[in-house]
Amino acid sequence: MDARAIIAQLRDGGSLSADELTWVARGLASGEVTDAQAGAFAMAVLLNGIGNDGRVALTEAMRDSGDVLSWDLPGPVIDKHSTGGVGDCTSLILAPALAACGAYVPMISGRGLGHTGGTLDKLEAIPGVQTEVSEDRFRQIVADVGCAIVSASADVAPADKRLYAIRDITGTVESIDLITASILSKKLAAGLEGLVLDVKTGSGAFMESLEAAEKLAQALVTTANGAGCPTTALVTDMSQPLAPSAGNAVEVADCMKALSGDVDTPLAELTCALGGELLAAGRLATDAEAGGGAIRATLTDGRAMERFDQMIAALGGPTAISEVWQDVLPKAAVTVDVPAQSGGQIAAIDTKALGLAVVHLGGGRLKGGDVIDPSVGLSNIARIGAQVDEGVPLAQIYAANDDQANAAAKAVSAAFSFADDPEIPPLIYKRVSA
Repeated sequence: MDARAIIAQLRDGGSLSADELTWVARGLASGEVTDAQAGAFAMAVLLNGIGNDGRVALTEAMRDSGDVLSWDLPGPVIDKHSTGGVGDCTSLILAPALAACGAYVPMISGRGLGHTGGTLDKLEAIPGVQTEVSEDRFRQIVADVGCAIVSASADVAPADKRLYAIRDITGTVESIDLITASILSKKLAAGLEGLVLDVKTGSGAFMESLEAAEKLAQALVTTANGAGCPTTALVTDMSQPLAPSAGNAVEVADCMKALSGDVDTPLAELTCALGGELLAAGRLATDAEAGGGAIRATLTDGRAMERFDQMIAALGGPTAISEVWQDVLPKAAVTVDVPAQSGGQIAAIDTKALGLAVVHLGGGRLKGGDVIDPSVGLSNIARIGAQVDEGVPLAQIYAANDDQANAAAKAVSAAFSFADDPEIPPLIYKRVSA
């Protein structure tokens, strides 16, 4: 086949066959498709689309461009993926809770991207934890503990790694078709038997509008099911941080509280909803509601915490993180409150601005290779609808020095808006199924 002919065909509005899309994916992985050709392909997909069948074919081809795991375990192999947000640390709670219910969770996760936090960065805030492990070690932890959260090896979906980098510099990141294939090729390479997708919408999400988030959720669900993985999605709110904190160590602390039985929070509520979908898909619960109740039970009776302890120890962390987390999590040098400049009800939060404030504190990366400071971030973030008086803290800042703290305080203060009787956004907007 010829990359030029394939690009021209797509450019002119034609459709591509599964064989042609497979050839492109293999060429991306091998280098036979050049950077210029890959950029032209991505732009043609952005402008003209490849349709449902094309999304499935491209997803499968990119998945198969590298290693694809298979499992022989006495329970369903399931996982969850979030499109990213601020204060979204559900994975750290959900994986051990699912394992406590009899599922196996080989969670291949990522690092922070833009204003959004990364699961691996949060996990590595725990001293000693190493998320880069061999495939044999990954398999052993999943089999023994029931869950492992690790980084992807270079051999997982190499076609996506190449195309993702090219999309980032060619203005083609926003393509629904390419976003879908990118997310799912990596997740399905883990050999999953069930998947739930948490598609965020709101001021802290990549898909800010509800319409765009629903469109992406439908594309993801349709494509994943077309590729043979039973999948549902929840479109959830990111108009404010999910957890009361945003950062790395501070979000781990929120997770430890949830794993200790603090379940009357949006963070725990969403974790249970996502877990319920997965337990139903894995036939470990009669339906999602029953599954959510089972997840909640593991948080209140300590079974999820026990699995978390085991996973952290297996990844090189403390042997009983549940007993020592308050002592070992890194602590910032400077703590500053951000007082409300006026009184009233919080009506809106620029959640992206809060995420960027964390990045500029050192809790994320401004450029590749930046070293993250796990101790910095925000905590006790006020929520939409809260009535606050002038001078009452809207959030607390953890910083490395006074200058960073003061800069963050200005950004955080500007992110809050006030109005009478604001509309409180729902935690979950919609469930999407095949």
